[in-house]
Amino acid sequence: MPTNELSFPWIGLLLGLIAALANIFGGWAVARGGWQPIILRSFVALAAGFMLGASFLEMFPESYKLLGPEAAWWMLGGYLLIHFFEHTLSGHFHFGEEVHKEEMRGHNRAQTVLFGLMIHAFVDGVSIVSGFLVSDWLGWVVFLAVFLHKMPEGFAVSSVMKASGASTKTAMTAAALLGAATVAGALVMAPLSGQVAYTLPISAGVTLYVAASDLIPEVNQEPNIKMAMLVFVGVVMLLSLRWAFGF
Repeated sequence: MPTNELSFPWIGLLLGLIAALANIFGGWAVARGGWQPIILRSFVALAAGFMLGASFLEMFPESYKLLGPEAAWWMLGGYLLIHFFEHTLSGHFHFGEEVHKEEMRGHNRAQTVLFGLMIHAFVDGVSIVSGFLVSDWLGWVVFLAVFLHKMPEGFAVSSVMKASGASTKTAMTAAALLGAATVAGALVMAPLSGQVAYTLPISAGVTLYVAASDLIPEVNQEPNIKMAMLVFVGVVMLLSLRWAFGF
């Protein structure tokens, strides 16, 4: 179990910034209008598959190597943490265009959703750096898993803001706050690098939650098989990378 401070992987911070920009791009897609829904849905489905593969095939095994059976408790904690902030405290939102405007009316509800997503975004930054603290391979896998759902995440929070009656500027600000939370999560790992045995399994639980509880339900609402098949494509993407790099 690592206890001493490890060298901070600055590439993790750089990639956290890139992931944050994807949040902002998702918010911009809402602000400008005229977006193509098929693009958003495709990212959701691909991200769901890739994140499921990343959590089960990469993050879970590495967590067990670091912490042993105790890792399962921290994984469960990460899963429940996001469930509490996104769907218990916040009550309702989804990774798509918010159409239930009557439920979102009022800034307090929208701000609660924003807060829940900021907790999730913060852990995204923690996850990327935690991955690089274990290995470059794991860091890149976690980054790709995070990046693929960042645009839908920014889209979701901006859409919620618009549905609540907020201005376009406020909707963009909400997406930018998610990006800032991601960067903050990456930065906080500088003093906590020696605690990666705990931050990685928490991140693994969060990754599983986002894939299985946030993204897969969105895919399951699609009336045709195409989006469902993209989940498998996301898994195959990860398996192809493992094969290409000899893992």
